[in-house]
Amino acid sequence: MKKHIYTRLLLLFGILAGTLTFSSCQKMDRPAMGEIIPDPEDDGSIRVLAIGNSFSTDALETHLSGLAQAAGIPMTIGNLHIDGASLELHRNNVQQNANTYSYRKIDRNGEKTTTGGFSIHRALADENWTHVSFQQVSQNSGQYETWAASLPFVYEYVAPRAKNPTVKFLLHQTWAYAQTSTHSGFANYSNNQMTMYSAIVDAVNRAKDLVAIDAIVPAGTAIQNVRTSIIGDNVTSDGYHLNAGIGRYTAACVWFEVLTGQSVLGNTYVPAGMSAYEAEIAQQAAHMAMAQPSSVTDMVDYKDWGGSFEFVDPIYLDFGQNVATDGWNGITVSDNNVGFSISNLRDENGEFTGISYTMLEKFNGVNTNGVPFVGSTPFSIPESVARRSFFGHALDWGTTPAYEKGVFKLYGLDPEKSYELCYYASREGGDVNVRETAFIAEGANTSTVSVLTSTTPPAHPPVVCSPNAITPNSNGEITITVTAGANNTHVNKFFYINAMRIQPSN
Repeated sequence: MKKHIYTRLLLLFGILAGTLTFSSCQKMDRPAMGEIIPDPEDDGSIRVLAIGNSFSTDALETHLSGLAQAAGIPMTIGNLHIDGASLELHRNNVQQNANTYSYRKIDRNGEKTTTGGFSIHRALADENWTHVSFQQVSQNSGQYETWAASLPFVYEYVAPRAKNPTVKFLLHQTWAYAQTSTHSGFANYSNNQMTMYSAIVDAVNRAKDLVAIDAIVPAGTAIQNVRTSIIGDNVTSDGYHLNAGIGRYTAACVWFEVLTGQSVLGNTYVPAGMSAYEAEIAQQAAHMAMAQPSSVTDMVDYKDWGGSFEFVDPIYLDFGQNVATDGWNGITVSDNNVGFSISNLRDENGEFTGISYTMLEKFNGVNTNGVPFVGSTPFSIPESVARRSFFGHALDWGTTPAYEKGVFKLYGLDPEKSYELCYYASREGGDVNVRETAFIAEGANTSTVSVLTSTTPPAHPPVVCSPNAITPNSNGEITITVTAGANNTHVNKFFYINAMRIQPSN
């Protein structure tokens, strides 16, 4: 009984002492560890827990396990996730011991489990974590005062409860938004990507001195490095979250180097759908960030696709599928976001072309009532492609504000050549002959074609092609706008795109 009373007095004293220090912005030494209940003998594996949000989800959950397995390194990954969670929210949750986290755990074999209703305390007790990371919500990540207000409190709670006496504490340096991002928090940085990046670097470097942090994970610098390459500003899915391909892969590569102390260069894990060259760019960007974590390294050796891509055979795009159709480059349901990109589109034979796609303005959503296309002129369309489309409406639709147009860009094209662009847009029934869709292609020249999209099966709209071949602008870009046609008389002016073909015309 005396032992319990003594323990409680010590705990109370520790809480009071800690409370006196939380208001200070001076660097804190790591608190002394309390009594530790021994775990089974350490097998040398890495076990990392992120106290984060959707940005830790981007960085840790998609590709990090694959990199570790390819290197033969046993790794367990934990992520305490709440969308948009700030350090202030983590502080409040600590004070209330709130069971409000989604706890995502990936074991050493890459198997993922998700459990709701977790607290920070419970997650800390779940594993003998070798690394624990902290991060700030993206819009505040470049504002040092927000780190100073809450990081010491969260750290002082976490450090004594981490069971591993040699645990290392990390700060996740997150990334700046895409220059085209519409995130409201971008205004904190005058809607300027480099302003945001520089602020994040400065704030994280200063926050490191608030508490006993062992390392910074320079994911933000790695992403900024990639943006200097042929990939450009095409690493996000919506202007701020990383896309599932090269964006998340680059961030995972940085985490791999920080956690393992090994170079990621040459790691054999390459995600499905990513070329070896894209993986090389990401690995190099991460490795460069580790060498220069607080400044951007211009990737001078990766300004083109590093090969002699010959775009000869057609490229096919399908819009609105849950999963891309074989032989087609899929812009799926989850890809309908500003900033979503596909780097290096494949032709009908599965060969890379050096041509890329990015979305500039999103559509409203997906329609599943397309009409099957019969025939092969000018090209065949699988029923799964013909059935689904992205749609918008130039006027308000009930309480839904207008989506006046959807806009995407093709880049990496040869400014000395011209290209034929063809489209399929259909919607079964529903005010036949009033829903006209217009496709406006703009490069060095402009060409517009329109089609009435609503029909009664088995009749279907035709595939329509721009009447004039399109020459890219001097940057090798063609922008396509999909909107209501001049003869669209529907009360909401609905428009659609199901499929598209791109091929050289000369």
